[in-house]
Amino acid sequence: MVRRAIRRAMFDLVISIIILAAVALAAGAFVLWRKGVTKQAMLMAILAFVMIANVAIWLVPMQDGATPIEAADAAIAQDEAGSD
Repeated sequence: MVRRAIRRAMFDLVISIIILAAVALAAGAFVLWRKGVTKQAMLMAILAFVMIANVAIWLVPMQDGATPIEAADAAIAQDEAGSD
């Protein structure tokens, strides 16, 4: 139970850091675009989009209503229960 709480807290921390980094990248891309550095600005904007898309993949519910992280938690818990 403690391991699951730690895994969930770490997942939440990583997702938060990714979102903050994506926002910083998007802001930096806007600043660079305003300065006329379009190539780097476009690359930064694409990276920010990819980061947000990856977060969405992990957080958007699947057809059964569970998110991929919940499914992964359940599989790990089942594996841990089976190995005891």
